[in-house]
Amino acid sequence: MKLSIVTIVRNNAAQIAETMESVLGQNYPDLEYIVIDGASTDGTVEVVNSCRDRLAAFVSEPDKGIYDAMNKGIARATGDVIGLLNSGDRYLPGAFELVERSFRGRDLGNSIFWGDVIYEEQGLVKGFRPHNLLRGAFAPHPSMFTPRRVYERIGVYDSTLRFLGDYDFMYRAVNVNHLDVIYVPEPVAFYREGGFSDRNIVNCLRDELTVKLRYGQPPVKAKTEYFLKLIKNLPRILLAK
Repeated sequence: MKLSIVTIVRNNAAQIAETMESVLGQNYPDLEYIVIDGASTDGTVEVVNSCRDRLAAFVSEPDKGIYDAMNKGIARATGDVIGLLNSGDRYLPGAFELVERSFRGRDLGNSIFWGDVIYEEQGLVKGFRPHNLLRGAFAPHPSMFTPRRVYERIGVYDSTLRFLGDYDFMYRAVNVNHLDVIYVPEPVAFYREGGFSDRNIVNCLRDELTVKLRYGQPPVKAKTEYFLKLIKNLPRILLAK
C-alpha cells in the first residue's frame, strides 16, 4: 500500500524538523511525503530544503488558510491512503505499519481510519466514540488516514470554514456518507496543544454549529449543544485571551 503524508506549515522553523523526522524516520517502504508551506519567512523553507531530496513535493506559496493548504497537498498525493500531519505534531514509531495492516482487505473507496493521540498536556486522548458522533466526538485529526478514493468520492476540505474544515470533513464522512470506520485503540500520533484551534475555541464551536445545521441536525438541539460547550470550555476560552 502506497502511503502519502501531507504536512502543512507556516513560520514554524523550530518544530518542522521534528515533524518531518517522525514521518521519514518510519522507514516505510512505499512513502510519498509532501510539504505545503504558506510562504514562511522565518527560516522554515531552509529547514525543509535540507531534506528536499527525501520529499516527493515541496510547495512554498501564499494560501487561503490551513484547509486550502491541506487541499493543495491532497491534490498532489498519489498514494492509496493519505495522512495529514501539521507542523509541530508528530507520528509515533510504527504508526504507518499499523495503518497498513488495518487497511488490508478493506474497501479503499469506503473506509477511513482513526487511532488514538497523545496530547502534550492532556495525555492519551481516546479516538472514535460512536455513541457521540452527532455531538461531534470524532477522533483527533492527526490520527486520521483517508484513502485517496474517498477524497475523490466525497470531496476534500471546505476551505470556507476557516477554523473547523476538518470537522466538516469528518462529519460528512461518517454521518452523511456512512464510511466504514476502522478504529484501532492505539496511539499513532502526538499532538502539540496551543495551536490554531486551541487559540480560537469560540470560532471553532461556531464552525461546529454551522456544520451540524448544514447537515440537518435540529436547530434547537444543535444550538443547545453549542451553548453547553461554550460553558464547558469557558476556562480555556478565558485563558486563550
